[in-house]
Amino acid sequence: MTVVIDMLLGLLVAVTWLGCLGFARLRSPLDRLHCASFVNAAAGVLLAAVAFLADGPSDRAFKVLLTVAVSLVAGSALSHAVGRALLYRGRFGELGTRGP
Repeated sequence: MTVVIDMLLGLLVAVTWLGCLGFARLRSPLDRLHCASFVNAAAGVLLAAVAFLADGPSDRAFKVLLTVAVSLVAGSALSHAVGRALLYRGRFGELGTRGP
């Protein structure tokens, strides 16, 4: 069982590094936002799986699951708001007024 947990933790680290590399490599802010959302979703699900494999259905595993669920909901709402703000800024300029 510890081999599976170690593999999932290694995958979690790899997913996080992949998101960081994508964030550093991509040019537009909207593309970078996708990398941040990817890390939030993929790493969170892997972390919850590791918690359940390590502890079974315990209080600590359910707390991790609840934290991941709240993080996914809040992260998606925040990503939507940031993406909308980026599009608004690109359309209307930095001060919110229409450009030429």
